Order: sequence, then C-alpha cells, then structure tokens
Amino acid sequence: MCHLPSKKIVLFTLAFIYICSVVYGQIGGRENYNFREFNRKSYYFGINLGINNSNFKVYQSKNFIGNDSIRITEGSGSSGVNMHMVTNLKIGEYFDFRFLPGFSFAQRSLVYTHVADASSVERKIESVFFELPFHLRFKSDPYKDKRAFVVAGLKYSFDVQSNSKSRKSLLKIAPHDFQYELGVGMQMFYPYFIFSPEIKFSRGLSNILIYNNTLNEARVLENVVSQIFTLSFNFEG
Repeated sequence: MCHLPSKKIVLFTLAFIYICSVVYGQIGGRENYNFREFNRKSYYFGINLGINNSNFKVYQSKNFIGNDSIRITEGSGSSGVNMHMVTNLKIGEYFDFRFLPGFSFAQRSLVYTHVADASSVERKIESVFFELPFHLRFKSDPYKDKRAFVVAGLKYSFDVQSNSKSRKSLLKIAPHDFQYELGVGMQMFYPYFIFSPEIKFSRGLSNILIYNNTLNEARVLENVVSQIFTLSFNFEG
C-alpha cells in the first residue's frame, strides 16, 4: 500500500463518501440514543492515541545513473506511536473542523545497496515530531449509534530531534515538513464518550532532503518526501 498513487487514494475516498451517503441515508435515524445527546454539542474535546508506519518516498536524481558505487536506493519504514489532543468544532450536521496538536515518535531509514558486493547500508533517522494537523471531516447519517466518516486536511510537523544541524550526520533531513492527509473511520457513541477508530494516510508536499554535494549518498537523490500510515483511536466527549 505504501506505493499507492495519490489519484487512487482520492478515488477511494470519494467512493467511500458516496457509499456511506447512500447506505446510511437509507437506514439512518434508528435507535440513536447516545448520538442524540452528543449531537446537541457544538464542540467537544478528546485524546488521540495511535501507531504509525513512517517511511520515505525516494526519487533518484540524474547522478544516480552515472554513479558506479550505488545500485539501489530506497526508503525503509518502521513503527512508531502518536499522542494528540483533539478539538472538534461542529459545522452543520455532516461536517466537523478538527485541530489535533500533539507528538509523533517515528523512525525512518534510507537503504543503499552497493554495486561491488551487493551489500546494503542503512541510514536510520529517528524523529520526534511536534505536529499541528488541521482536518475537515465529513460524516454519514447515524445508524444505531454509529456513523462512518472521512477526513482530509493538512499537517505541519517539526522534528525536535532533527539531525539537520548535527556535524556528525552526513545525510541530513530538514526538520520542517508539510503534508496532506486522507483518512476513513467510524464513530461509535457510548453514554459517556465517543470512540472513533481511524486509518489515515499522510504524504509530504515538499522535498525534505538537505542536499550535500560532497556526499555520494545525497547526490544520487533528487527528492525525499515523507509517507506515513496511521491507525489511531479517538476518545472524545
């Protein structure tokens, strides 16, 4: 899934919206006892806890073809955790504006395979991100205290553990990053809180590689962008 193009993700999101509108529109309004209580609120707060798989999407430069030492360059991801606050503002019956400031802990790597002996070298980059996501959420009609939703938005992240100013690090990644985000999930209304599992995809909008002309590992790269899958659980009320 890490290599799904953006167009397919957008089409999947639009299809999900359409299906939810049709299905839940036909059967909505039944036995929504807990939903009615929460629906009276114009805003509410909560916490967001999740796990992520962070990676790099790598684009090779024209120097990659001419180099005689590196045969393959690719990103490698690993798991991390997220912790965010949730601020939710209701906009009509079907839309919410959401602001989720918080922290994300992640580890990503760039893996280089050499021509001479086919050995691989992994450059690990550990990060602690302070994140400011802004989302717009579209919700279906409720059914039996449940409703599906899709989210889309933008996120700014700053790596407080960035190696960009370290003299020891040869391959450096910029601390600032802007990403777009798309996700789907389900709200489940209980007497005292709303539980919402959610799957989200994030993709960087700009190159975060700090170019170093003296380092062959940097010269063979044109662009490096962030790519993240997140499974999160929202507890709101």
